[in-house]
Amino acid sequence: MESVETIDGLSRTYKVSVSKADLQKRFDQRIEEIRPQMNLKGFRPGKVPASHVKKMFGKDIMGEVVQALVQETSQKTIEDADVRPAGQPEMKMESDMEKVLSGDEDLAYEMNVDVMPDFEPVDIKKLSIKRPVAEVNDEEVDARLTQIAEANPKFDKRAKTAKARKDDAVVIDFLGKLDGEPFEGGAAKEHTLVLGSNSFIPGFEDQLIGVKAGDEKDVNVTFPENYQAPNLAGQDAVFEVKVHEVRVPKTPDVDDEFAKGLGLDDLAKLKELVTEQIQNEFSGASRSKAKRSLLDVLDEKHDFELPPKMVDQEFNQIWQQLQAEMDAGRTAEADKDKSEDDLKEEYRTIAARRVRLGLVLAEIGRVADIQISEQEVQQALINEARNFPGQERQVIEFFQKDPNAMAQLRAPIYEEKVVDHILEVAKVKDETVSKEELLKEDEE
Repeated sequence: MESVETIDGLSRTYKVSVSKADLQKRFDQRIEEIRPQMNLKGFRPGKVPASHVKKMFGKDIMGEVVQALVQETSQKTIEDADVRPAGQPEMKMESDMEKVLSGDEDLAYEMNVDVMPDFEPVDIKKLSIKRPVAEVNDEEVDARLTQIAEANPKFDKRAKTAKARKDDAVVIDFLGKLDGEPFEGGAAKEHTLVLGSNSFIPGFEDQLIGVKAGDEKDVNVTFPENYQAPNLAGQDAVFEVKVHEVRVPKTPDVDDEFAKGLGLDDLAKLKELVTEQIQNEFSGASRSKAKRSLLDVLDEKHDFELPPKMVDQEFNQIWQQLQAEMDAGRTAEADKDKSEDDLKEEYRTIAARRVRLGLVLAEIGRVADIQISEQEVQQALINEARNFPGQERQVIEFFQKDPNAMAQLRAPIYEEKVVDHILEVAKVKDETVSKEELLKEDEE
């Protein structure tokens, strides 16, 4: 194997060649490896002549040899050059592959790879980070309890002559029919339905607004095309409805009885859980802002050349996402009056910052020997699969078969672990702020 290196900043180009004599030697070795296992008609098992193997499978075997040699020689070239690749190398064949496979030409290819920059990360023990914190007070807990009560109303019976309005509940019997014939699962007695809850077929609840106790009404609907029952999907149906009661929503008193209705022992337990929930929200916002402050400090304290392909790749991802948002009519207000060139320049700066911070965090994590457990990866995979109900198995199989997808799953886990490590080691000062100040940026 021979290789020639060309250096251009952090980009390295290697011209690698393997002589046809070495190819032939490896080719012959490979045939001798597989010949004992071959079982071809007309020959005793394991006794197929090498000449016949070459005639029948020569090109395929040479293809395997070439593929293995490209992998071996590219890896050895990088090891001999003593560089750390910043991403997958790009390969470009320079040989006539037909001649290579027939054994008439040397194997020659060009490999281009960006390498990791050499830099010394900042001493994280000397970093000073501000972390805003907010205390959970009684007013915040009471406000949250009120929200819970409003989301879990009681329903009081209205007068018999009262007409149902949106958000009222109606107690009904109903019988669904297709072409005059009842269908399975289309009937119920004394069912309570909140009008506006969208828990029934589109159009059903709207037609019950204005009914009163004792009314009987035919409700005409069309089942959605994607309805879960194939025999009903897209079908027109009539529901014969009888109204027993109309009930008005009422916000319940927040007391022990209310807490028990939520499955808790008493109001004290409910307050305890609500306080814990709010504190978790505040803690999440505090960490988010501390991380943002940390990233700003790390960006400010590091300035080194970046691998161009990494920046290009990050920019392309950002730009594709931005284009999709624009096509959907969701252009950010701040971007509406900017030219495409200005936007590209701005988002390329953002891409460069992300790459720089990614490299810094990776180096800090490497020095600190931050590791990701298989359990953490599996939990992240399960969480990702849950975002696609009914397709969990396919999502898991996709990630398991795609190393790049798994790498993207690991990356945020690793980043968060490195950030937590830095926040543990650095000088972090808590500053008490109001709830509004703590949550303001996150809401925006």
